[in-house]
Amino acid sequence: MEARIFSSESRCESKSVNHNSDNHDECSNAKIGCTESIFSHDFASLAQSMAHSAEEFVRQVWLRGWQLVQFAQLPAWMKDNDFLVRGHRPALNSYWSCAKSIFRIHTETGNIWTHLLGCVLFVTIWGSFMFIATESIQWQDKLVYSAFFTGAVICLGFSCVFHTLSCHSLKVSRFANKLDYAGIAILTIGSFVPYLYYTFYCDFSAMIGYLSLICILGVMSICVSMLDVFASPRFRSVRAGCFIGLGLSGAIPATHYAVFAGWHSAVEDGSFGWLVLMAVLYISGALLYALRIPERCFPGHCDIWFQSHQIFHVFVVAAAMVHYYGIAKLSDYRLSRGDCKPDQPLNFTRT
Repeated sequence: MEARIFSSESRCESKSVNHNSDNHDECSNAKIGCTESIFSHDFASLAQSMAHSAEEFVRQVWLRGWQLVQFAQLPAWMKDNDFLVRGHRPALNSYWSCAKSIFRIHTETGNIWTHLLGCVLFVTIWGSFMFIATESIQWQDKLVYSAFFTGAVICLGFSCVFHTLSCHSLKVSRFANKLDYAGIAILTIGSFVPYLYYTFYCDFSAMIGYLSLICILGVMSICVSMLDVFASPRFRSVRAGCFIGLGLSGAIPATHYAVFAGWHSAVEDGSFGWLVLMAVLYISGALLYALRIPERCFPGHCDIWFQSHQIFHVFVVAAAMVHYYGIAKLSDYRLSRGDCKPDQPLNFTRT
């Protein structure tokens, strides 16, 4: 009897000891888990704090050195549009600071990005045209189209460079401004090359004559663009008029084509309608730029977005795309007719 009681008590003590040991192990494991959890939480907090500090440091370094100013605070050589009251960059005198300003919001942000994205767009289309569509397009056609793409990329690229560096210094701003105007003339010349090539595909003399005329007028415009006085704000209307006149010179070969081929053929086959739409976009944008609309009507309300220069930039990209579509239609029509007949140089029919 006593032996059974002793055995029972021993089992109870053994269970108690085992239970206490299990509890101790659980407690130890819990403490280790808590310690790991606390360590993990502290490490995550430290990492987050360091990341935030690094981000703030980069932001401070990025923004260090200049703040936006009002028009009245600008140096005389930077004053161009007095209807844009606030949000101007000061004179930076640093290429790196000018480059960083691309990613900040100011009066030139829209001007920079509209033509930067447009430039990337035409580089992409150009690359696709040259390296993807290789089977159905001859090298002569690629060369002719490349004149247009080159003009578009140079024009939009020079414009982006000017609006980025316009706050650097007087010397750099003037030089970049000259490149900007020269780019417009180069785009105009490049745009006419494929149009005249396919319009007068069977009349070599007319093709060369009109190409020579456009090139001469374009080179004259570039030479005028290199003059310092031409870049001053008081010649804004003269600048717009000069380039409008250069663009309108294309009306001469377009009329020539329409007279010999007939107006219906000029519109349906010669992409005359697309040419007119392109001209309307260019001229409308240039007029808005020259008249400073809409900021003239709402001074101080178009400082950052929807100012005339931005609208002009959008119209330029749109007009270039319209022209690309028009010459694509024109080239398809011309190449589908086959070779020219020796006895009919123009291959036109009077109507």
